[in-house]
Amino acid sequence: MKKTVLVFGALVLALLVLFQLSKYSISTGNLNIEVAITVVAIVFFIIGLYLNQKKLRSETISEVTQSIDSQKISELGISKREYEILVKISEGLSNKEIAEKLFVSESTIKTHISNLFVKLDAKRRTQAIQKAKALHIIA
Repeated sequence: MKKTVLVFGALVLALLVLFQLSKYSISTGNLNIEVAITVVAIVFFIIGLYLNQKKLRSETISEVTQSIDSQKISELGISKREYEILVKISEGLSNKEIAEKLFVSESTIKTHISNLFVKLDAKRRTQAIQKAKALHIIA
């Protein structure tokens, strides 16, 4: 995220510099600067297109790799709420954070996690996530 903000910030800064150079070239009557400004603007346009295409490619690749096997979820007997909690665990949230996000008590979250451990035959959160990823039920 920071990289994207920095890149677009640099592009905006370069655009402002181009506008100032354009204003200067109009006032002095020197059109050679206009040609340089046009070339730089085209280069930044191409960079923007490249970054956009790169992001689109990475999103389509991640969509293909993130095919979730919903049939496997139902075979394991994982309820919608348990699955929701499994996803939150994979995001690295603690029991307290999950409880706050889902508006339930922490003991309810612990119960769901215990049920998930039994259904996934896991002893720890990390092991449950590994098994869930191997079964393609989470990304």
